[in-house]
Amino acid sequence: MPAAGPKQWFFDAWAVIYDLPLVQRATYRPVHDAVLQTLAARPAVRVLDLGCGTGHLAARIKRERPATDVVGCDFSAGMLSRAAGRCHQVRWIRGDAGRLPFNDGTFDVVTSTEAFHWFPDQDAVLREVYRVLTPGGRFLLAMVNPPARVVSDAFYAGSRLIGEPFYWPTRRELRERIEAAGFVVDRQQRISRLAGFLLLPVLTHAVRPLRRRTRRGGF
Repeated sequence: MPAAGPKQWFFDAWAVIYDLPLVQRATYRPVHDAVLQTLAARPAVRVLDLGCGTGHLAARIKRERPATDVVGCDFSAGMLSRAAGRCHQVRWIRGDAGRLPFNDGTFDVVTSTEAFHWFPDQDAVLREVYRVLTPGGRFLLAMVNPPARVVSDAFYAGSRLIGEPFYWPTRRELRERIEAAGFVVDRQQRISRLAGFLLLPVLTHAVRPLRRRTRRGGF
């Protein structure tokens, strides 16, 4: 697991490339489409887009569901600067995913697309997402899940060598860790897209139970 995350300047610089139409269509839009389809089935009042980047998904949620209170959160000032110019109806908040600046039970849904692999303490992020969700709230997490742990470890080792570490857990590992944080995982849905067709993202649907489950041995 990553001990230290990538540098903020990396994301500030990446913000320009991130917004290129070809990059959005080939990489991010199919994932955003899958999240929006899920939200349409069960509308939410308050949505947090965690690791919102330059705000494409958060802005689309607000545009397609104007009554929804949408918050975008990212730790990159460069990303948020571009997001703020995209949609004035979304609240853009700079914050650390491992120490979210929100009260308990603030949101009905937390989305995170193609960002979780950058978080240096992923288990801390899962605990924070659980905390800020209402009981019964949903967590929609989209990211690449490699087919085997050896692939995850290889990508992590390579990313550390270039100084921008990230970690893609396998689908099974991610499910186990989400459930260890207290969630119930409904399903994991593979998403087709043009970019990276050999390593496709998976949208994991998780729910914070109305009452926290008690595991053998207790929490």
